[in-house]
Amino acid sequence: MNADVIAATGRRKRAVARVKLTLGQGVITINKKPIDEYFPRPQLRQIVRQPLEATESTSRFDIEVKAEGGGQTGQAGAVRHGIARALVELDEAFKETLRKNGFLTRDSREKESKKYGRKRARKRFQFSKR
Repeated sequence: MNADVIAATGRRKRAVARVKLTLGQGVITINKKPIDEYFPRPQLRQIVRQPLEATESTSRFDIEVKAEGGGQTGQAGAVRHGIARALVELDEAFKETLRKNGFLTRDSREKESKKYGRKRARKRFQFSKR
């Protein structure tokens, strides 16, 4: 890998995002699609850009992401986590700002596994006394 490419992995729920950071004009590409096309909802685009806005480096880097697993919101969170990790790898001074905003903390909530004798993790069948 090149010295000018910083790679990091971000995760949230079941989603995993592999992020590559290079110097550029601020173009964000996710699974070979522009961010506006991949995340049609503005809230998700905002989530992805949060670490860049916090470190005031919105237009300094080109970001290429490979996201898989989970849903749209989970992937957006994973991309945010990956970008934050890549920024810290690039410059250790960003760590305090990103940590304070909670971008370096992995959201570890996972779906609870289904239990035998039940429909889902906790849902029970209707009880009938007679």
